[in-house]
Amino acid sequence: MIENAVLLVATGFGLGWLPWAPGTFGSLIGLPLAWWLLSHSPGQQVAILVALLAVAVPLCHWASLWMGGGDITQLVADEYLAFPIVMIGLAAGRCWWVMGLAFLFYRLFDITKLPPIGHVEAIGGGLGIVLDDVVAALYALIVLATGIALRRRYQAIETR
Repeated sequence: MIENAVLLVATGFGLGWLPWAPGTFGSLIGLPLAWWLLSHSPGQQVAILVALLAVAVPLCHWASLWMGGGDITQLVADEYLAFPIVMIGLAAGRCWWVMGLAFLFYRLFDITKLPPIGHVEAIGGGLGIVLDDVVAALYALIVLATGIALRRRYQAIETR
């Protein structure tokens, strides 16, 4: 009974079983989660994300073991539980285009596994499975926050 519930959540309620781009489709679950997170203060956002990631590590660990080991493609809870990190502290995040860019950058970094993302995944177990997505989300957050800051700066210069 518990194993079935864990596997259901770990596979993104079945999205992880899709034959094409399961990580991308599984990450879509993170969009409403991130939108909801933006209604909280930055401190609350951090606390909620820490709690989500604290749940994600054992969830992914046990699901991985029950499904044959490793960060297998059907396992997408790490994607959708780490995605909201991209939106942390971004007041502009409640714009559809910011959320869309956040999603694109997150998937880009998660798929390409730029260093140290691939190395972090090698830690193994639930921690490695979740940590590579956390690093991808942090990369995406840095790129997005920098882009938003540069856009605001350009707009401020333009209005002078």
